Amino acid sequence: MWCLACAACGRIRIDELDDANRPTTPSCSGLAATCGAMGTSTCCASPLVPGGTFYRSFDVGTDNANTDVTNLATVSDFRLDTYVVTVGRFRQFVNADMGTQQNPPPAGAGARTLNGSASQGGWDPSWNGFLTTDTASLVAIVKCDATYESWTDTPDANEALPMNCITWFEAFAFCVWDGGFLPTETEWNYAAAGGSEQRAYPWSNPPSDLTIDCSYANFNTGSAYCANPPSGSVNAVGSESPAGDGRWGQADLAGNAYGWALDWYQSPYANPCNDCADLTPTSDRVIRGGGFPSPASNLRGAHRDYASPNARGSDIGVRCARTP
Repeated sequence: MWCLACAACGRIRIDELDDANRPTTPSCSGLAATCGAMGTSTCCASPLVPGGTFYRSFDVGTDNANTDVTNLATVSDFRLDTYVVTVGRFRQFVNADMGTQQNPPPAGAGARTLNGSASQGGWDPSWNGFLTTDTASLVAIVKCDATYESWTDTPDANEALPMNCITWFEAFAFCVWDGGFLPTETEWNYAAAGGSEQRAYPWSNPPSDLTIDCSYANFNTGSAYCANPPSGSVNAVGSESPAGDGRWGQADLAGNAYGWALDWYQSPYANPCNDCADLTPTSDRVIRGGGFPSPASNLRGAHRDYASPNARGSDIGVRCARTP
């Protein structure tokens, strides 16, 4: 099923329950707790990110690298998953035969109140053609890089790795099937910045601190890769937790794998911004957070990046957001 609840069937909505009583999302139904530094945490926690006001692409780092305070934004409360979607969670999606042209998201799925208007940013049926024709085709194409792909046709040691090699369309389809939606670029930036703290890195404490090494994130230090040197690779989600966690408990907001955002990439930012998202088509969608091949500068919360929505990158995955 694409949704866990509806008014007609009378089931309880995921967002109507607190964390302690939250029902299992489809991607975690029967799934072992394999995430985090010890490999024993649930992969589907989704902490609340309290809303507030901050400056996009600004931080208080001691190097004064990101000092633009012209892009003020206000964000409402939302939940952001602790972890990037794992191979194990994506396998549940594949096993349910979801996210293909044979079973695309319903029209409008994932719509929210954005830019001051309700029902914005939902699934457009014209996107169906950008999905693979069927599940077999999806399984074949997510094996996009023999060296770095994380998918395996049968469960193995990769189940706690970030699911990579997925397009923006597949990322969107997964999140709405799982009861959530893609975070906006502003929501992602807000979480990584620690909101009004305007952190340099998600873990920076004090916010101006520029400390970064392999105990905080999986990235390219300039002399070596943190994971699987000398060639590098993604590692299990939350491997650097809690040292690398953000203010509200999200792991891997910097490094390991970029995350797709809802927005089309536009520069400069549009203003004003109140729960904003850029929904005007361009050639690229926003990706955030940096990946395992990225230098430290790309892991800053202020850093913006982008990719074609059809791109399949070994360093691009997805993290879902949810209603509070």
